[in-house]
Amino acid sequence: MPKLKNTAQLHRVLVIAIVLMLAMGGMTVAQPLSPVINEFSASTTGTDIEYVEIFGLPNTDYTHLTILEIEGDTTGAGVIDEIVPVGSTNSLDLWYTDLPANSLENGTITLLLVEGFTGSLSQDLDIENDGTFDITPWTTILDSVAVNDGGAGDITYSETVLFANYDGMAFAPGGASRIPDGTDTGGVTDWIRNDFDLFGIPGYTGTPVLGEAKNTPGSPNELVPEPTPIITLIHDVQGSGEASPLVGQTVIIEAIVVGDYQDGASGTNGDLDGFYIQEENDNADADPLTSEGIFIYDGSAPAVDVNIGDLVSVEGVVSEHYGMTEITSLTDVTVISSDNDLPMATSLTLPVTAVSDFESYEGMLITFPQELIIAEYFNFDRYGEIVLTSERHLTPTAEFEPGSNDVTQAVADYLLDKITLDDGRESQNPDPAIHPNGEIFTLDNLFRGGDAVENVTGIMDYDYGIYRIQPTQGADYTASNPRPDQPDDTGGNLKVASFNVLNYFITFGERGADNAEEFERQRDKIVAALAAIDADVVGLIEIENYPGDEPTADLVSGLNDVLGAGTYSYIATGAIGTDEIRVAMIYKPASVSPLGDYAILDSTVDPRFIDTLNRPTLAQTFMDDSTGGIFTVAINHLKSKGSACPDDPDIGDGAGNCNLTRTAAAQALVDWLSSDPTGSGDSDFLIIGDLNSYDKEDPIDAIIRGADDILGTGDDYTDLAYELLGEDAYSYVFDGQIGYLDYALASAELFDEITG
Repeated sequence: MPKLKNTAQLHRVLVIAIVLMLAMGGMTVAQPLSPVINEFSASTTGTDIEYVEIFGLPNTDYTHLTILEIEGDTTGAGVIDEIVPVGSTNSLDLWYTDLPANSLENGTITLLLVEGFTGSLSQDLDIENDGTFDITPWTTILDSVAVNDGGAGDITYSETVLFANYDGMAFAPGGASRIPDGTDTGGVTDWIRNDFDLFGIPGYTGTPVLGEAKNTPGSPNELVPEPTPIITLIHDVQGSGEASPLVGQTVIIEAIVVGDYQDGASGTNGDLDGFYIQEENDNADADPLTSEGIFIYDGSAPAVDVNIGDLVSVEGVVSEHYGMTEITSLTDVTVISSDNDLPMATSLTLPVTAVSDFESYEGMLITFPQELIIAEYFNFDRYGEIVLTSERHLTPTAEFEPGSNDVTQAVADYLLDKITLDDGRESQNPDPAIHPNGEIFTLDNLFRGGDAVENVTGIMDYDYGIYRIQPTQGADYTASNPRPDQPDDTGGNLKVASFNVLNYFITFGERGADNAEEFERQRDKIVAALAAIDADVVGLIEIENYPGDEPTADLVSGLNDVLGAGTYSYIATGAIGTDEIRVAMIYKPASVSPLGDYAILDSTVDPRFIDTLNRPTLAQTFMDDSTGGIFTVAINHLKSKGSACPDDPDIGDGAGNCNLTRTAAAQALVDWLSSDPTGSGDSDFLIIGDLNSYDKEDPIDAIIRGADDILGTGDDYTDLAYELLGEDAYSYVFDGQIGYLDYALASAELFDEITG
């Protein structure tokens, strides 16, 4: 660039054109929106060096523009003191116009760069001297600069921001600074106005030298474009594989915010400490394996608040967070514009052909327009998670024989037909919980397993080993599986039930309630449920194995407080077995009477029944007080699938851990009952309780075959749930699949007396 000559009394207007690289091939560089006043100098000490510098595009004719000097002090505020035509430019040549000596005064002035000027010298634009133009003889103000020299009686005017277009606002309140030129004598005239420069603007380098014209070639103040930043497209970051090919590299991305989950983000439930951005539709590639979205992690205290619809520029490091591609270690987040149209949400359906199909949409705005079923909600209260499927799935071994090809296929089918709907939060036990419809979950806004949702819309996320949707809006919800007000009337004159009281402990510690308040809540709910069931005989599961019968007695006391004294009584057994929990039995004395003593099946009775793994079985014979009929109830709680037994691990056939242990216990059970352990003299036996086996597994097969181990003989048992409710009967949901582990199996003699 040409250097300003130090010529006495040379007053000039400088027009400097800077070569700018245009955005091509994903590359951008900062450039002015219109020509602007960049710097000026007026009335310096000694030989005057006065100029006005304009920053604009090269090879551009600016002769239609005019620079106006507007008086700013109290006596002549708003008067046009000087009219300076802008000379034309030619490539990088320097053009200037000689001015009369001291034409740019040292007092408070405003410099305006205007287009379409029609006024005249000495014209008063601010007739009322109130800092507001009353006359505007131009079509547009391109740029304005206000200076306050600190002298007595100055009116304070503002310095405009580079590139700003004030559209007529010239005298806003505020103040402008002055910078010494390095030869300050202390006088008010010894100053150079060097405030309005491009240094510090992203995209350019340079260091201002006071008292020297800007952009001097070879000088530290030369304005030099920084290396052109390279914009990386998101699909190039994501790549076509599970991990990004650019891990560890710093990239700059420009895209639209499609999901805002910054901590405490307005209008969302988010505390994921970041946001998702997605390429605009026109920037997406044609490769179906590459995602166009990505998560931006900005921590719990983001420096820049973004909103959905913002076009943002993000600079950071590509990383993989437990399988999720992210941009972290941010060095810049800039909101370029707001209220942009969002990229079109990608429509998906279940089932997919492979779970890995979801990888292609990681970080993108997606929607499931189809009706999906609420299949699982175990983690809803703790993590706000709900599993959705296109249909309800049975647990494979509730439908097929363990180890069969059908089980293998059912496992695969379920994995392809599930997606987790999250709530945009990482915190545990979030309050309030969010219903799938996007509203707060309350007693008046409930959902139930088997209910349906449509148009589930959000961001495809991946965390803790599963793909999940972080919602951006509520789904369309239908209560398609309403809870019946009461069970169907199945007839009969006696009702028998089993009920898992889920660690009913009257002592507080490792299991059960932690304190009295929790215990009262647990007790009230169980009492209310048992009172509603209103059974004549109830087998209890997971009650505290106290030295005496106090836990059972306490529960009966609570029931009688609600239903009336003496409504229920219990079979007094004391502790049974060595586990912390046991089974127990309560009954209505007005309906049935216990006959004889209870009986216990444990390892001492049959070594096949391992009572350190299975809880001992309790059997009691009752007489129907109204008919004199006799029947025996056996309440059970066999070993769970959750942990392996000695020499009895999960072999991968679908039956889980301890299948042999449960099967041996089932064989011992039917053999024991066939011996009439209570001395009832009657073969009406009802096996109830938690057998921890689905109905196609070996333990249930063993019970159904009876003591002789032959199917189709007189000692067979009937699975009442399967017989009366069908294949799809369920009382249990695990991992989004339904089935039942709780049973009522009737001996052949008793089955004919069952009404429902």
